[in-house]
Amino acid sequence: MVKFGTGGWRSIIGDEFTKANVCLVAQSIANIMIEEKVTEKGFVIGFDRRFLSDKASKWFAEVLAGNGIKVSYIARFVPTPIVMYQAKEMGCIYSACITASHNPADYNGIKVFIEGGRDADEIITQKIEQQMPAIKESDIKALDFDKAVEAGSVVIINPMNAFVDSVLALLDVDAIKQANLRVLIDPMFGVAKNALQTVLITGRCDVDVINDGENPGFGGLMPSPSAATLYQLKHLVVRGGYDVGIGTDGDADRIGIIDEKGNFVHPNEILILLYYYLINYKKQTGSVVRNIATTHILDKIAADNGQKSFEVPVGFKHVSSQMEADDSLIGGESSGGLTIRGHIKGKDSVFAASLLVEMIAVSGKKISELLTEIYDKYGYTFTAEGDCTFKAEEKEVIYNKIYVEKSLPEFEFEIEKVSYADGLKVYFKNGGWMIARFSGTEPLLRIFSEMKDKTTAEGIVNQMKQFLAL
Repeated sequence: MVKFGTGGWRSIIGDEFTKANVCLVAQSIANIMIEEKVTEKGFVIGFDRRFLSDKASKWFAEVLAGNGIKVSYIARFVPTPIVMYQAKEMGCIYSACITASHNPADYNGIKVFIEGGRDADEIITQKIEQQMPAIKESDIKALDFDKAVEAGSVVIINPMNAFVDSVLALLDVDAIKQANLRVLIDPMFGVAKNALQTVLITGRCDVDVINDGENPGFGGLMPSPSAATLYQLKHLVVRGGYDVGIGTDGDADRIGIIDEKGNFVHPNEILILLYYYLINYKKQTGSVVRNIATTHILDKIAADNGQKSFEVPVGFKHVSSQMEADDSLIGGESSGGLTIRGHIKGKDSVFAASLLVEMIAVSGKKISELLTEIYDKYGYTFTAEGDCTFKAEEKEVIYNKIYVEKSLPEFEFEIEKVSYADGLKVYFKNGGWMIARFSGTEPLLRIFSEMKDKTTAEGIVNQMKQFLAL
């Protein structure tokens, strides 16, 4: 069964991720485009380096071409942000990338984008799902890929240069050139290297790369840039005297940063660094959008500068939608995804990493120095995270305890309010918070807490785990 989550459809290869289901999704989208009379807008499709991504992108293109929809096909693996950029530039109403993002190597999937290159919202993904039960195998129309290319129904494109130029146009390239920075990139066997390296070398950075090349198993690690998976990058940044280490996930929409001392910079800290930099050093203005599991320090920075802060549900479609509504300056998530006003309407590790390099160059300060500057002004907090696995039969018990019984542990801190808008979120009167919600992309219960220090935050997470018997 095809079921879309917060980051598209993702399933285990050979289980639910099959040619039949990829073609089913494609036919459903083709039906919607025909019904909405938007086929003349065409369709952009790209793919990442995962096993079967290249083949699945052709299966998808064949179905669209068979339905009379012209496909702009990116024939080389690319970051998901490039697909979103190209869709925005071409004015496509629908587009897609074959990827399972940061999921384990045995997964693949499809991210669907809507007008403007934004992540598809629930209205569209539900519409895609609702179409599928009525589609028979005989209803799926397909045109052989090579024949479709010959007929002009599929056009091979390469938007890499245009995307790179769009990123460079948003940067202070001269400042980066003058800083003579040394950067180490870890694309985690994903797709970020070409675009990110090109941007940084244009800025005359000294760039080295690790963990590149073809590796469908992602070197045995989750292709997700975290403190645990970037241990090699942490070591090499210090040993090599680099100014910054940059990690990116499998499809290059998420970022992980190692500072000059070898410390992992949490995605929350990346967001506060960039928002603080844009306002205080680049003198830009605008609100910030964060999801419910992202640091509240962003709220303090916004309020201190006369700006608004918006809290939205998990799922970058909610971030981009609110950013558009308020013309926000920056929006992001604690999982490492963010975007800036004037760029694409989705997560982009290439631009985020490039802007962090610009931040070091323009401010003349190391990342650790800028974080100290921010914490001295707004106070320090620590975000603890706990991902809990469970058996299928246990999910209902956990769900009932959280959402039906609405039970809570006996927290030592006074509660200000409780929200069930997206999972369970407890707001404490001391400014801290705790959230527990089921993942929309993996079979996990995610528990987060932001408190005044590591011990307190981890204590809240562990208390919730024990309360749920996880």
